[in-house]
Amino acid sequence: MKAAVIYASVTGNTEELAEMIKKYLEMRDIDVVSYPSALFPLSQLQDFQIVAVGTYTWGNGEIPREMRDLYTAFEEYGSKKLTTGVFGTGDSLFPRYCGAVNEFRDMLYVCTNLAVTLKVELTPQKKDDQRCKRFVDSLVKKQRESERNERF
Repeated sequence: MKAAVIYASVTGNTEELAEMIKKYLEMRDIDVVSYPSALFPLSQLQDFQIVAVGTYTWGNGEIPREMRDLYTAFEEYGSKKLTTGVFGTGDSLFPRYCGAVNEFRDMLYVCTNLAVTLKVELTPQKKDDQRCKRFVDSLVKKQRESERNERF
C-alpha cells in the first residue's frame, strides 16, 4: 500500500500534524511519502492508494492559495479507488473554524473514498497524538475494505 501526506502550513502546526500522521502510517508498514503542497507532483496523484491532505485555514475560512491546485486535481482526477482523509489546524474563535478542512472534506466525499476528517485547535497537544493514530487507523481500514470490495 502506498500513501502520500500532502500539507500546507504557515505556523508549523499543520506540518506537525502531518509528521504525526506520517509516523503512524509508517508504523503500519505503509510506504509513505510526505510533501509540502507546493512540491507535490499533481500528475502522481493516482499513484497512491491513500492520500492524507493537511491544510490550515485562511482568511474567512478559505482554502489557502497553495492548496488550490491540489483541490482542483482531486476534482479532475479523483477516484473512488483513492482513499482520502483531511486534517488541519485552526482557531475556534473564528466563525468558520477549520473552514478549509470542511471544504476539502465535502469535495473529497464526492470525488474519492473519503475515510476520515481531523480538526485540531491551534497547536497539536499530547491528546492529539492518539487522534492522529485513529485517523490513520480509519484510513487503512477504509482502504482495505475498498480493496476487498474490488475483488468481489
